[in-house]
Amino acid sequence: MPLFAYIALKNNKTIVRGKIEADDIKAAREGIKKIGLLPTKIIDETNKNASEQVIKLAKANLKPMSLKDKIEFTSTLQILTTTGIPIIETLVFMENNAEATTIRDMAYELRRNIIAGSTLAETLEKYRSIFGRVYVGLVKAGEDSGELDKTLARMLELLKKQDAIKSKVIGALVYPTFVVVLAAIVVTIMLMFVFPAFEAMFDNLGRDLPITTRLCIDLGNFMRKFWYIMLAGLLFAGYGIRKLFTTEASRRAIDRYVLRVPLLSDLMKYANYSNFLAVLQVAYDAGIPVVDCLYLSNLTMDNVVLKQAILGAAAKVQQGIHLSIALRSTKQIPNMMLFMIATGEQSGRLGEMLYHCTTFIDRKLDDIIDKFTKLVEPALLIFIGFIVLFLALSLYMPLFAAYQQ
Repeated sequence: MPLFAYIALKNNKTIVRGKIEADDIKAAREGIKKIGLLPTKIIDETNKNASEQVIKLAKANLKPMSLKDKIEFTSTLQILTTTGIPIIETLVFMENNAEATTIRDMAYELRRNIIAGSTLAETLEKYRSIFGRVYVGLVKAGEDSGELDKTLARMLELLKKQDAIKSKVIGALVYPTFVVVLAAIVVTIMLMFVFPAFEAMFDNLGRDLPITTRLCIDLGNFMRKFWYIMLAGLLFAGYGIRKLFTTEASRRAIDRYVLRVPLLSDLMKYANYSNFLAVLQVAYDAGIPVVDCLYLSNLTMDNVVLKQAILGAAAKVQQGIHLSIALRSTKQIPNMMLFMIATGEQSGRLGEMLYHCTTFIDRKLDDIIDKFTKLVEPALLIFIGFIVLFLALSLYMPLFAAYQQ
């Protein structure tokens, strides 16, 4: 008779493992229920390899979760955990009621692993590529300290903050990007269709065309005739830019240069420090050692130069140097941030001061984004005005010269 291994719940709380002989899975499930257990997983021992293959396939089919999905997932998990509902029932609820397919699939995988005996943090570690090391590290700290609900609440605030910062930065860049793309489209249409249409009329004028007009006509004819070369050039340029920002050496050089540009430097620094401090404060409140907090917070930073500076500070803290002194040695941290951290260390209220420091950095970031937006708008107007003036003069200068003659 076939042998089935099972995992079941006793009184909907205790996880029980065992084996039972039965003719098929249905009979095995009925036999488990007769002994007062609720079966959650039944594995045919004679076909165990096939079952493991199905599990691996399910794991491979999991799709990445967006930031919005992570916020919804964490919010539901935090609310139900705070009310005392067991983690298994919480995951079952999300599996059956979540709107996003990615959340339902993830809830199923987490529930399956937890029923098999893993903790929530151990299960999330298997999907670290989806949740990220920061998320996994904070959940582990919450489980170890027995304050998972509070840690999830802090994690939820952190995710919402990251979403807000992302929206602010993208919002500041949307308008300039839209204007530049629109200008490129208008210039392309003018060069490819408008200037060639005037070429015959310009030839009948019997005068040498201005160099700007001739340049626009020749460029338009080239684009119409060899449009595929232009398209290939754009694709190659896009690929080159992507490689430029993903290669370590070039990325380091770009990040170092960005930190030298006055306004862009402040935008980059405060955007990085906003995420850094938020994770540092949450990790510290969760009871994680300061050194581990620094390494965990450093994962949220995008600028390579700033990341290396924080890693150097973490190494000094590990040697016994105070956090504020180690951060000051990087020469990359704002003075107000250093002062507040030093005050928190001296008064024994580092967690509270990190919270106030995070608030200060967020306000500075808002001011920098507003200033950046106000400076970009007139710069774009000047840029668009120059393009319009150049095209207009190139188109009408031959006509004005003919009328004067």
